[in-house]
Amino acid sequence: EYIDSYYYNKLEYTRFSSSVGKYVGFTERGVRIAAAWNNDASFLSGEEAQKEAYCLHNIQNWYNNMLTKS
Repeated sequence: EYIDSYYYNKLEYTRFSSSVGKYVGFTERGVRIAAAWNNDASFLSGEEAQKEAYCLHNIQNWYNNMLTKS
């Protein structure tokens, strides 16, 4: 799962979760920001691209390293 969280003053106000597939807001301001970002297809496709580039590219390496450490 790919998660991209945004914080201000140690308070999480919005988050993208690949399992949900969109941004979710946790504060009043975060809900407004999440709604705006969810309406912009480029933001959502950018997050999906980050998941592809970061998570799916490295998962086999991480998985193999975990198996050899136990």
